Amino acid sequence: MDLLWSEGRLLVAGPDTRAFEPAGPPAHWAGLRFFPGTAPGYLAVPAHELRDRRVDLADLWPAPAVRRLRDRVEAAPSAATALEAAALERAAETGPPDPLLGALVAALDAGRPVARTADALGLGARTLHRLALAAFGYGPKTLARVLRLQRALRLARAGVPYAACAARAGYADQAHLARDVKELAGRPLGRLLGGG
Repeated sequence: MDLLWSEGRLLVAGPDTRAFEPAGPPAHWAGLRFFPGTAPGYLAVPAHELRDRRVDLADLWPAPAVRRLRDRVEAAPSAATALEAAALERAAETGPPDPLLGALVAALDAGRPVARTADALGLGARTLHRLALAAFGYGPKTLARVLRLQRALRLARAGVPYAACAARAGYADQAHLARDVKELAGRPLGRLLGGG
């Protein structure tokens, strides 16, 4: 999830389950990407309510709080730095996220199966699903899929051949990786990585 600033507007980008293509003319954007599971605490809204949506922050927070943040960002030399400073201040007020969320992300990011992760965390399947919906915007299997894609992209950006990326990230083969990239990112792997 992201907190975005563009042309005087503060927006929240919810968790996406498919590629999002912005409409309209090009614009200057600054943003802050939250670590998985931390945005709901900052925004005070469950992640699943924002899934596949872009929402004005004013629809989530009281107008005076949004006005103060907007004024702060507009006055700052860097919108991104101002967003980050505001997020850090709010995080200090709201406290750390549930450590269970970090353990869930770490286990799934390591490629552990969802059922084994639930058992290791001492959670039933339904409890894990509810927790994941509120924190991440989708169930644990989708979260695992997104994290697997991110692992593969990190490897590809480091120069690892695509077939090796697929194997090391946990895909059945390179074609499986290609399908997931196309479905989740909306473009082929080469184009996603800037290769044309």
